[in-house]
Amino acid sequence: MESILTSIKKLLGITEEYTHFDADIVLYINTILSFLTQLGIGPATGYSIHDASALWTDYMPEDPLTEPVKTYLFLRVKLLFDPPLSSAVIEAMNRSIEEFEWRLIHQTERSVNNDI
Repeated sequence: MESILTSIKKLLGITEEYTHFDADIVLYINTILSFLTQLGIGPATGYSIHDASALWTDYMPEDPLTEPVKTYLFLRVKLLFDPPLSSAVIEAMNRSIEEFEWRLIHQTERSVNNDI
């Protein structure tokens, strides 16, 4: 079981023990979680974290098809918290984010249609 905050911090290159930026990262994570709710991903009522105690399994079931949510969340938080200096890298990240959004929406629609 993995903490949402801790895993995003790790991907950002921040150790779990270093908490100086936790409030900022939590804010960005919650913003992106609200975007995911608008895309139909995650709990229909929304979800937010407050600290490192929130686990990925609290947000979504363990499922290989939902793993890209973690990468999507990281990319979006990275662009808000620590954007690259290169506009080419930013553009590449934005294209990846757009593709993740398309694929996540497609997978969500597919799952809903299979449940009917």
